Amino acid sequence: MELRHHALEALCLADPELKARQTLHMYAQQQDFSIDPALILAPAPGTTLPGHPEKPELRPHTEMARRSPATPHGRAVLIHAIAHIEYNAINLALDAIWRFPAMPKAFYRDWLQVAGEEAKHFQLLRAHLRSVGHDYGDFPAHQGQWTMCEKTQDNIIARMALVPRTMEARGLDATPQIQAKLRQVGTDDALAAVEILDVILREEIGHVAIGNHWYRWLCERDGLDPESHFIHLMQQYAAPRMRPPFNTAARRAAGFSETELLWLEQS
Repeated sequence: MELRHHALEALCLADPELKARQTLHMYAQQQDFSIDPALILAPAPGTTLPGHPEKPELRPHTEMARRSPATPHGRAVLIHAIAHIEYNAINLALDAIWRFPAMPKAFYRDWLQVAGEEAKHFQLLRAHLRSVGHDYGDFPAHQGQWTMCEKTQDNIIARMALVPRTMEARGLDATPQIQAKLRQVGTDDALAAVEILDVILREEIGHVAIGNHWYRWLCERDGLDPESHFIHLMQQYAAPRMRPPFNTAARRAAGFSETELLWLEQS
């Protein structure tokens, strides 16, 4: 069994539970998979990437309504939005595995770890939604993360810069703020969500660190200055502007340099 081939197969799956289970199986049984970095893969003709269920309905992010976590319905909408982010994150990690050839085998193992942990996060959040009478797909969602994935499909350096280091790193900043609001609500379901977000935040620091590592590895390989090139890529690909407050401690733990943290604060 070859890992990159199976990652593409999992990415094409439309059933979210099946996709999560298959991803977790690959992660748990990774010693049984070979890795062929030279393999050039392509989805079958007519295949839409990623595989996506009929629900949730996908809308532009500008049409997404915000709900206060002070109400049970508002908390369900919030957790659903985070679950969708984690579902997309499974897709993003699987896409990195199959799409980019000629990388060290450690690159593919790292992104398999990310995929497996994102699948776990999705299952935790989906179970929580079900415990409060909802499920994944009950509310609309947007595809902002996957849009950047598509923009960077032909440039691995841009992918490492603008997905884990930018899109996913925003979660490091947002999660403590969400947790604070849920703690203020103080209900059993809100506090249970805080505990799930503790797990997600801890592991997302590692995911952003993996992105930082491979971004810098690629810049060194290609003779690029990682800090100035990152700014260039942000402009070239019209990446979303990163807004404060920033979780400086988490970003530092994920491998952002002091120069990068200063740039964030000043920009």
